[in-house]
Amino acid sequence: MAPSKFLIFFLSCFLLSFFVIARKELALETTDEQEHHYHTLQLSSLLPSSTCNPSTKGDKRKGSLEVVHKHGPCSKFSEDVIKPLTAEEIFTNDESRVHSIRARLTFNKGKKDTQGSKVTLPAKSGEIIGSGNYFVTVGLGTPKKDLSLTFDTGSDLTWTQCQPCAGSCYSQQEPIFAPSASTTYKNISCTSTECSGLTSATGNTPGCSSSTCVYGIQYGDRSFTVGFFATDKLTLTSNDVIDNFYFGCGQNNQGLFSGAAGLIGLGRDKLSIVSQAAKKYGKVFSYCLPSTASSTGYLTFGSSGVASGVMYTPLSTSLGDSLYDLDLKYIYVGGTKLPISPSVFSTSGMIIDSGTVITRLPPTAYSALSKEFRAQMTKYPLTNASSILDTCYDFSNYTTITIPKISMVWSGNTKLDLVPQGIFYVNSVSQVCLAFAGNRDDSDIGILGNVQQKTIQVVYDVDAGKVGFASGGCA
Repeated sequence: MAPSKFLIFFLSCFLLSFFVIARKELALETTDEQEHHYHTLQLSSLLPSSTCNPSTKGDKRKGSLEVVHKHGPCSKFSEDVIKPLTAEEIFTNDESRVHSIRARLTFNKGKKDTQGSKVTLPAKSGEIIGSGNYFVTVGLGTPKKDLSLTFDTGSDLTWTQCQPCAGSCYSQQEPIFAPSASTTYKNISCTSTECSGLTSATGNTPGCSSSTCVYGIQYGDRSFTVGFFATDKLTLTSNDVIDNFYFGCGQNNQGLFSGAAGLIGLGRDKLSIVSQAAKKYGKVFSYCLPSTASSTGYLTFGSSGVASGVMYTPLSTSLGDSLYDLDLKYIYVGGTKLPISPSVFSTSGMIIDSGTVITRLPPTAYSALSKEFRAQMTKYPLTNASSILDTCYDFSNYTTITIPKISMVWSGNTKLDLVPQGIFYVNSVSQVCLAFAGNRDDSDIGILGNVQQKTIQVVYDVDAGKVGFASGGCA
C-alpha cells in the first residue's frame, strides 16, 4: 500500500473510531443529563391505589400523629358524612381560601385588595376549611374521646364541635364531644388574660356569657364557629398528653368543614398548639404529606425524628408574625433556571400553607414556568385546561412518562426538589395538569401549596425562625 493511501486509511479509521467514541460519550452525557434533570416514572405511580398502604415512617416517634387524606382508602370518613369533591369544587374552594388569605394580609395592612374591593373580613383566620385535605386524630377529655381534626398552619385556635350544640352542628364522623362527660373540662372566665388573647388568635373580640369566655371565628367562605373557650386534657399518644389545653368548644358551627370534628391550629400565635406545647416539645413540629391518597403521612411535635439532612430557610418577617412566610429566589425546570427577576418574588412575598392545594405564583413567574415546562414536554399531547390549571396533558396512551424536574430555591440557598406527585395534579390519565397557577397580579401573595409538599418532611422551628425541607419523609 502506497504511503499516501496508508495515511488516508489510517486517518479514516481514526476518525471513524473518534466519532463512535464521541457518539457514545454524547449518549452517556444525554443519559446522565436525563437522570439528573428528569423523572422517568410509571404513570400508575401518580394514581392512588384502591387499598390503603400506610407509610412506616414517623409512626413510632414521640408526639407523632398519623396524617390521612380525607378521600382516600386510608380515611375512616364514610361517604354519608363527606362526599368526594369534583376537581372543579376543589379548585373553587382553593381559590376562596387563597383570596381569604390575601384579604387577611391586606386587612392587617389596612389596604385594599388587588380586586379593588374594600376588605371588611373580620376574621384573622380567613381561610376556607373545605379545602383542607388532611386530618389527624387526637383524644380530648377524660376519659378521652377520639376526634378527627383538620390540621392547618394558617390557623391558630384549635376547636371542635361540642354538645349540646345550642345553635347548630354539622355532620361529623365521630360522636360530638360532650364536655359534661369529661372530668377535666373547664370553662375559661371572661376576665382571664387567656380570654383576651383570643383577639389575636381569632381576629375577633371575645364575648361573655354567664361569666364564661365566648370565642368566634368567621372563615373566608362564611363558614363559622362560635362557642365556649375552655381547657381540657389533649392526648396525642398514650405517652404524649397536654394538660389544661386551651381550645374552642363550638356550640354553633356551620360551613364546609367536610365531616371533620374541627380544626387543630398550627399557627404562630400564643394560643396555637405549637405555643401551648412549647414546654414539652419546644416550638418545633414537622409533617409529611403522603404521595397519594392511598398512603399516610405524619404530624410530629418536637424535634424527634427530624431528618439529619434537613435544609433550612429563614422565616421572613415581611408579612408579619402570623403566617409562615418564606423568601423564594429561583425556580429550575429540567435544569434550566427560569429568567425571573428576584424582585418578582420579593414584591409578592410567599407563604407555605398546609391547607392551600395548588401553589400560587406571581403571573410573571408562572408564565415563565409554564412556558419552559411546555417546551420540555412537547412529545406529549396537551389537553383541555382544568379550571385554574392551564397546562394539562393526555397520558392515556402511555404507561411510562419522562418529565422535567422542578426545583425551588429559597433564601439561604435551600433547594426544594419536587417529587413527580408534587408536580402534577391528576384528574384522570387523560387530564394530568401542572399543579401551579398564576395569581391575578404580581403583587398578590404567593403560596406554596400542599401538592408541592408531598413526601417532603417539612420542619417548622418557630423559635429559631426557620423552616426546613428533607426529601423522602414518607411514601
